[in-house]
Amino acid sequence: MNFTGLFLFPFAVIYGFIVYCRNKLFDFGILKSISFKIPVISVGNLSMGGTGKTPHIEYLIRLLQNNYKTVTLSRGYGRKSKGFLWIDKHTDSIKSGDEPLQYCHKFPAILVAVDEKRVHGTTKIISEKPETDVILLDDAFQHRYIKPGLSILLTDFYKPFSKDFIFPTGTLRESKNGMKRADIIVVTKSPRILSPIIRKSIIEEIKLNANQKIYFSYIDYGKLEPMNNFSANIKVDKLSCILMIAGIANPYPFEEQLKTMADTVETVIFKDHYKFEQKDMIKIKNHFESIFSKNKIIVCTEKDAMRIKDTELMSFFVNLPFFFLPIEVKFHKNDKEMFDKQIIEYVRKNKPNH
Repeated sequence: MNFTGLFLFPFAVIYGFIVYCRNKLFDFGILKSISFKIPVISVGNLSMGGTGKTPHIEYLIRLLQNNYKTVTLSRGYGRKSKGFLWIDKHTDSIKSGDEPLQYCHKFPAILVAVDEKRVHGTTKIISEKPETDVILLDDAFQHRYIKPGLSILLTDFYKPFSKDFIFPTGTLRESKNGMKRADIIVVTKSPRILSPIIRKSIIEEIKLNANQKIYFSYIDYGKLEPMNNFSANIKVDKLSCILMIAGIANPYPFEEQLKTMADTVETVIFKDHYKFEQKDMIKIKNHFESIFSKNKIIVCTEKDAMRIKDTELMSFFVNLPFFFLPIEVKFHKNDKEMFDKQIIEYVRKNKPNH
């Protein structure tokens, strides 16, 4: 723990105590957690963000959508709307939030909803879409008013909760003991080639309960996708420079991937879920035009693309090479088989018409 962490430690103690008391109210049944009669899978984390919730929700969608009527329910972080709302690909990201809109664009076969009150949102989904087989709750580990049938907790390989501290000393939303509520723990962003020794040491450090399972996943990057018509005909091999745009919690892995695609990478970083404005687009465009390189492009994250593409902000980039980089989550070979089996068996055994 550094000096800043030591200075903030008293505040972390106060915050941690408040969260501890809240959790105990749920544990003792003073505050009620509601269960539902259909499969509800929660994906969340103990940290403030950056563990890869969105691509893991997408993994579950791919796994389930062909055989089960799947609905995702998010809070819709950063949206300006309130209450329950069905989302489609034409919804403005200001009303939906970026992740729900991304699910709509990538998975037209599923239904997507947002509601800051998950119990109310789940009730509405079941009422309006009674054919629903499974609901995926995005970022709901601390939303204890709803009790999921299966709870998945994510933790970053390079910054596991076991080595983190309560906010503001660290980035944890609650004590490490909160991990006991999880049925599954996924160590995310692990190396493609994972050493058995390192794997074993992480598992020992996390200290699983007898009923918990642990799996390891990694990020697989796709091909650059054009943001405008101008970019569709541009070859993106042998790039000399990439101007990286990122408004996500942890842009480091994204930057490292782009470094494998170009000689140099320059960055413009914004806070997580940043709401882009015209002044930001002007800043990005001016930065790009100031780069003295012939073979150069602009690349943003897939999540940021949801807040820029198909809006008036794209008018600043009509004749500029602008792309986004999609990502997917993959599990290591043995983990994939076991993880998929656990998810599918849970849904199959608990869906209403089983």
